[in-house]
Amino acid sequence: MPNVSGKVVLITGAARGIGAQTARELAGRGARVALTGLEPEVLRELAAELGEGHFWAEADVTDPESVQRAVDAAAEALGGIDAVVANAGVAPLGTVRQHDPQSFVKTVDVNLNGVFHTLRASLPHLVERRGYALVVSSLSAFAPIGGMAAYTASKAGAEALASAVQSEVRHLGVGVGSAHPSWIDTDLVRDVSKDLGTFQEMRKRLPWPMRATTSVQECGKAIADGVQHRSRRVYVPRSIKLVHWLRNLPTSRLVERLMAPTTARFIPRAEREVAALGRSFSERNDKLQK
Repeated sequence: MPNVSGKVVLITGAARGIGAQTARELAGRGARVALTGLEPEVLRELAAELGEGHFWAEADVTDPESVQRAVDAAAEALGGIDAVVANAGVAPLGTVRQHDPQSFVKTVDVNLNGVFHTLRASLPHLVERRGYALVVSSLSAFAPIGGMAAYTASKAGAEALASAVQSEVRHLGVGVGSAHPSWIDTDLVRDVSKDLGTFQEMRKRLPWPMRATTSVQECGKAIADGVQHRSRRVYVPRSIKLVHWLRNLPTSRLVERLMAPTTARFIPRAEREVAALGRSFSERNDKLQK
């Protein structure tokens, strides 16, 4: 897909952040975009911003019937689907020791099961067009960090799912890739930083390039490039590729020993902050999940 002009790209979690900026970038390149997510008013406004020829639908990626309806409606309205960006995701607050079990399950349901439901619903359309799917995973998939166990587990699962599906549909002419953003300046990251002072401090102590922050505009461009070039991997920023090549290093005994004083100091503080908040997600995501 060297040129996305005239192609139909469906994006989950398109109301804000990476999803919304990717939609803007792709629309600017001439693609027709199908926006899906949990905030209909925001999706409607974004579709209007993008101009004529786009589509939006409310969809909950944890509900396979909801996803199927949105995918089929988009295909009918826009004449098919050439590419899908499985972007919807959440990040809970806290450690495994203090997690509300429902928040852990919800995170896996959105970040992993939601990808499955999205791919399953869209694959018939992608097979018809010999299209492409990009699963938005994370740096966290191969660089686990304390206090992010649910997010890390779900994003590692999403990466593995993308790789497995790639092997299943390659002979059908369908490409599947995974994107691995580091810290992106989105509502999600800003909300967590606002809730937890230790979150920001911990990020500053991470080794380069794991501590890098990228603008949402740069991330949207990188993901749009990935769709356009049917990339197997998308790294945001590109230096994250180094972490992927050295993916066993973050969990090595050496790094564990180097980070031990930091984690011993910050994890208990983070646990106390989460306990004081009295909720498992950022305020915005907490409302969306109810």
